[in-house]
Amino acid sequence: MATKEEIIAKAKAAILDFDEEAAAEAAQEGLDADVDPVDLIQDGFTAAMNEVGDQFEAGTVFLPHVIAASEAMSAGVAVLTPALEAKGAETASKGTVVIGTIEGDIHSIGKDIVATMLKIAGFKVVDLGRDVAIGKYVEAVKANKANVVGSSALMTTTMVSQIQIEEQLKEAGIRDTVKTMVGGAPVTQDWATKIGADIYGENATDVVSKLNAMF
Repeated sequence: MATKEEIIAKAKAAILDFDEEAAAEAAQEGLDADVDPVDLIQDGFTAAMNEVGDQFEAGTVFLPHVIAASEAMSAGVAVLTPALEAKGAETASKGTVVIGTIEGDIHSIGKDIVATMLKIAGFKVVDLGRDVAIGKYVEAVKANKANVVGSSALMTTTMVSQIQIEEQLKEAGIRDTVKTMVGGAPVTQDWATKIGADIYGENATDVVSKLNAMF
């Protein structure tokens, strides 16, 4: 039987090869070998997605590659989900997080990784997907009595819409009931402070750490 390190290496390679079937196989092999699904996701799938993100920023791979890598990760995570849910069920839910990629932006790698890591950490995650209209964030906060609403923006042209989430939550009279979180490549702590967001998420680990400290 393969070692934990070998299985994690297979998981990473599957994402870098944009291979959904191989990602699912690596995930199942990990479960069969009692590899912690959290380790498999963090050190295998997420590490590979971060590499793909770096390659995309460097211009060595393009959007279709990014989407293909994301779909491969989704295939692997789908196999691990029952084990993750069982793991999460061992602890009471810490809170509800609504998350999505901002309107006009179809990038979802970072958001997908954050959503996965929050589920592992014991949060209920309502993932709105990508290219999400501002009003949908507000509706989802109301419908799910969310504790946190997070928006990801991968372009400077779309991150300006994060201001509108703050404004529409105020107009709906629910801004004081929810923490707002922003993240994405061009987003900074200065930007979060400027628009009045409560939390700046630099990466998935940072988000989990900050939310764990709050709840």
